[in-house]
Amino acid sequence: MEYPSLSTPTAGSIRFNTDSHKMEIYNGDKWWEIDSTSPEAQTDGSRGLFMGGITPTKVNSIGYINIATTGNASDFGDLTETPRGCASCGSRERAVRGGGNTPTLSDTLDYHEFASTGDFVDFGNLTSTTSASTATGSATRGIFFGGYNPSAFNTIQYITIASTGNAGDFGDLEAVLWDAASCASPTRAIVAGGASGAAGSTDHNIISYVTIATTGNASDFGDATITRQGFGGCSNAVRGVFAGGYNPSLIDTIDYITIATLGNAIDFGNTTNDRSVYPGCSSSTRAVWAGGYAPTNSNIMDYVQIPTTGNASDFGDLDTSKHRHSAASNGHGGLG
Repeated sequence: MEYPSLSTPTAGSIRFNTDSHKMEIYNGDKWWEIDSTSPEAQTDGSRGLFMGGITPTKVNSIGYINIATTGNASDFGDLTETPRGCASCGSRERAVRGGGNTPTLSDTLDYHEFASTGDFVDFGNLTSTTSASTATGSATRGIFFGGYNPSAFNTIQYITIASTGNAGDFGDLEAVLWDAASCASPTRAIVAGGASGAAGSTDHNIISYVTIATTGNASDFGDATITRQGFGGCSNAVRGVFAGGYNPSLIDTIDYITIATLGNAIDFGNTTNDRSVYPGCSSSTRAVWAGGYAPTNSNIMDYVQIPTTGNASDFGDLDTSKHRHSAASNGHGGLG
């Protein structure tokens, strides 16, 4: 009987690296550093940011919440622009915002660390100017889907969140779309719904996905329970949850998917009121949607427990009533 070499560790072995002074785990191929930080250690819980929007004037303000608790949002700082229709993503450390109408279409990316409050600074540029795109990602990559400039397009772009620099081309969506929603697990990014035509058109109930660590075109995942645009996506590592929007009337529908499988969305429950063009952010257990248009600007924040089903409950009030803003957190499903 041949025994494995004593110099080859078994998968799951743990060591202390005396050079880096970090704990590491062997995955069967290489040693990986064990992350010893968490959103809780950095911010006393997963932190959600709500950026930009229209009040009805465009604003560059950012509100933030602690997702683990309920309560009103507080002021975080300001963006480098005053965008409506921007998109945002986040790692455990950093939030990145991209694009929007300022009132001209923008390709600007800016960022800030979650752990402190303050104003955003320049990150780089998207591959093109855009409004009404949607973004999500993993611990390392941010993915931006679609948008409007001056009509809907099918471009997928990506950034490396830990560095600064311009976005790169990832691939193409199944269809041109804008005003869609997105979410992620650590391996898959999901984009759902949206419109291909002018404002008010609700062309899609398509759900598509990409593998975040690669590049390439999106593939079919399944169908949402309804066609809609202007809604918000949230997730933990297992489940994606989508809420609200319009088709063309305002709706309160929440539906969900299991990200690791393919298939159609399933009914989850309802939001506290009918509203649209508002984003969501999440922790590993909770999804929070904020603001929106209902049919005037709203400051309502709703939440659900992602692992369950049921109707949303009141979370508190956003720092200002607005819609067409964007959201990011340091505890969402793309981070594990």
